Amino acid sequence: MNRVARRTTIALILALFLVAGMVLFVGEYMVKSPQWVVFPGNPHVYNGANIGCGTITDRDGILLMEDTGERKYASDPELRAATIHWLGDRKSNLSAPAVTHYAEEMSGFDRINGLYQFSGKGGTTTMTISGKVQKIAQEAMGKHKGTIGVYNYKTGEILCAVTTPNYDPDNVPDIEGDTTGAYEGAYLNRFTQVSYVPGSIFKIITTAAALETQNHPEDLKFKCSGRYKIGSDEVTCTGVHGTIDMETALAKSCNCYFAQLVEEIGGDTLQAYVEKLHVTEPVVFDGITTSAGKFDISNAAEVEVAWSGIGQYTDLVNPCRFMTLMGAIAGGGEAAEPYIVSEVRSGLTAGYRADTSSTGRLLNKETCDTLTEMMRNNVERIYGADNFPGLTVCAKSGTAEVGSGREPNATFAGFVTDEEYPLAFIVMIENGGAGSNTCVPIISKVLAGCKDLMDAE
Repeated sequence: MNRVARRTTIALILALFLVAGMVLFVGEYMVKSPQWVVFPGNPHVYNGANIGCGTITDRDGILLMEDTGERKYASDPELRAATIHWLGDRKSNLSAPAVTHYAEEMSGFDRINGLYQFSGKGGTTTMTISGKVQKIAQEAMGKHKGTIGVYNYKTGEILCAVTTPNYDPDNVPDIEGDTTGAYEGAYLNRFTQVSYVPGSIFKIITTAAALETQNHPEDLKFKCSGRYKIGSDEVTCTGVHGTIDMETALAKSCNCYFAQLVEEIGGDTLQAYVEKLHVTEPVVFDGITTSAGKFDISNAAEVEVAWSGIGQYTDLVNPCRFMTLMGAIAGGGEAAEPYIVSEVRSGLTAGYRADTSSTGRLLNKETCDTLTEMMRNNVERIYGADNFPGLTVCAKSGTAEVGSGREPNATFAGFVTDEEYPLAFIVMIENGGAGSNTCVPIISKVLAGCKDLMDAE
């Protein structure tokens, strides 16, 4: 009898362990099964390192890619090339973290029915970019290497972000065997993964620091004779501008003026404003962390500090980060953080829907109003307002020296102040020469495309 009782007790204990194990497993399954499903390497969810299920469209529902076992891209070869850095390629030479980040939602996983419970094909990701504007940017960039980005600084939606060189995933060139340099860096998303020497667009930051820290900054006048000596060194300018004020110096991009302005405000103040405006910090969105910038004057000589305030020395900025700063100036001191995925749906359910988040206040509204006036003056006096019909564009160009006998990088950044077109933008062209000459024809076409898009929505 005792033996039966002992066996019964052991059986009950084992049964309790079994029930406890089942409860633990079910609990773990209910909580963690979505993560188990999207583990890297699951062939039902990924093709290599990129998403391998579902459909991806632009903001207007134009098909960019679908994958139901084999990747199928858009029918238009220009659109395929213009979006490849956001979708990834078949061999995972190009990663696509913005869509892979939502693998759980895209897989359509259901705890009862498993994967693809509604359509059998996975979910649908809607991106914020416009296929039409991407194609315009692709054509406008031509054979240039670099990137162009435009976003809505009120909502955060990235309407356009094109990197060149790129390629058609349905007609892949011999990138590895190329000896012409045409495809150099083709696997890099230059909008997110690269930081560039900014050149004179950085003078916007130096101006902002002066406006907020100096008494009567509008009265600050300095003389430009083409060269400005700092100790035994000197800062050179592209012209002889005479005695000029801040607004004129920004319009004419006078290096001598800004060298003296940096001396006036001091390197520590400039460093503080770089940090305040998050200029060197990465932007994080949709599973992407952009490259960081650089501003290091810790061991710099006086002339090197001056060159830093001009956007040279060791200065580096990421295009997406600088575009966001332009949005903050346009927004009176703060703007929406950028994003590129607006929604992911599995069947009838939205598994993810983007929310607008703010940069927080970066500058005083009065500072932004003054910068806006100055940057509008740049367009009216230097770049030509007629290049941007129907849009009130405020901007600053840059010609960034990159050394080694190479042509300078051309940079151009700014925003639109019209209430119905809240757009901020960045153009960075490698070895493109003069900023405005190279960049204005490109951005004018892209902004016109954005305007048409917003008029139609």
